Amino acid sequence: MRKTILIFSLLIIVLLLLFQLSKYSIVFGHSKTETIIAVIAVVFFAIGFAIQKQSKAPEQKHNSTRIDYDKIKALQISDREYEVLQGISEGLSNKEIAERLFLSESTIKTHVSNLLLKLNAKRRTQALQIAQSFHII
Repeated sequence: MRKTILIFSLLIIVLLLLFQLSKYSIVFGHSKTETIIAVIAVVFFAIGFAIQKQSKAPEQKHNSTRIDYDKIKALQISDREYEVLQGISEGLSNKEIAERLFLSESTIKTHVSNLLLKLNAKRRTQALQIAQSFHII
């Protein structure tokens, strides 16, 4: 957090200096207004590109985690139970999962109950934490 604040503070200072230099350059007639505007636009473009690149980095790290299919088989989680686990990880309710998978709500409850047993969890949130630690979602 401190690093981010420091970087943005330095960016603001650099931009303020750039604006001041451009103001003095125009007053003394050393450069044209169009040139100064182009330089400022290039600086803003570079800053925006750097911020966008930095904001994409954590997302790429998250996607690089692989799902451990061997662990899924070892826990004996069926394909349908795995689909229910994915629905739980998306924050869906039993009813929403049932609608998505074209099943009854009681069937989803059965799958959730089986998942809780197989993952040795007491609650859905705990099952998600265990599943994430096993790298199965």
